Amino acid sequence: MAGWFKSQMWKVLEWKDDSTDTVVYRFPMNGKEIMSGSQLTVRESQVGVFVHQGKIADVFGPGQYKLTTKNLPILSGLGALLFQDKESPFKADLYFVNTKQFLDCKWGTSSPVTIRDADFGMIRIRAFGNYAFRVADAQLFLKEVFGTNGLYTVSDIEGYLKDILVGQMTDTIAESKIAALDMAMNLQEFNEMVKGHARAKLAEMGLDITNFNIVNINFPEQVEKAIDERSTLGILEGKMGSYTQKKAADALGDAAKNPGTMGAILGVGLGGAAGGALGATFGAVATARDSEPTAGKKFCPECGGRVEAGAKFCPECGTRLASVCPECGAGVDSSAKFCPECGKKLR
Repeated sequence: MAGWFKSQMWKVLEWKDDSTDTVVYRFPMNGKEIMSGSQLTVRESQVGVFVHQGKIADVFGPGQYKLTTKNLPILSGLGALLFQDKESPFKADLYFVNTKQFLDCKWGTSSPVTIRDADFGMIRIRAFGNYAFRVADAQLFLKEVFGTNGLYTVSDIEGYLKDILVGQMTDTIAESKIAALDMAMNLQEFNEMVKGHARAKLAEMGLDITNFNIVNINFPEQVEKAIDERSTLGILEGKMGSYTQKKAADALGDAAKNPGTMGAILGVGLGGAAGGALGATFGAVATARDSEPTAGKKFCPECGGRVEAGAKFCPECGTRLASVCPECGAGVDSSAKFCPECGKKLR
């Protein structure tokens, strides 16, 4: 009879966790009781918690323990230990709480979240990312969240955690008053702020959020187009001078090869939004050209290219040139004895 009685008791209590998402595991009693003097093994990243008649009793951190009345003071006080000898049976539930980090948990907005933006007014955004959490206070977690289930996994709590994180993210972005155009460059700051705010909320349940990441924030298509347009305008606003001067210089170089188009280009450029900058650019280029020494040089009447004095053909287009004054480069009649421009004796 004594042997049968002892066979109905647990002598070794442990949980070999072979899962990746179990948060709480209730040791299966299967109708048996626990024997005083039994060995309890709590592995790293675990906490062993005895519960008697719905009340949390003695708690054990990582290590090996021989269960006696000395290390089960609460169970003893609750009357769970009926006898004081070395092999006294007692009734209690044993829960193992996993305190490791649960990594790469996903979160995302199930529907668009409306926020007020300084540039675009009321806009609706979507966001997604990942987070990590762990049980920081096993007793508080069992009391506030777990209840009496036999098994509790990440999937049992992730919906609740997502709601908290999305709410904190929305509040953080709204309170920051950072424009939509600047959100991408502030994701790291958002991550830290959301983690700090969510940590206080989760601490009420015995949990701790160890990491939070916003991977991306999605805007409506109309807002994305507006952001693209703002980015383009940023180039023109921030670097208008150098940008338009370069374009004008390129156009002027092309027009120099065809003088007939110069007036048209100037008319279009000066008539556009960038007329002032274009006009100043063309003026500066023209002034620089006019201020350069012209002695001994002339311009081809066909293409406008510069020609060295004495040249008989244009080096740009190959047009045959009339006789020119070797002093000032002005065109002269082949029979002239003096230059009509500078008076240089030609013969």
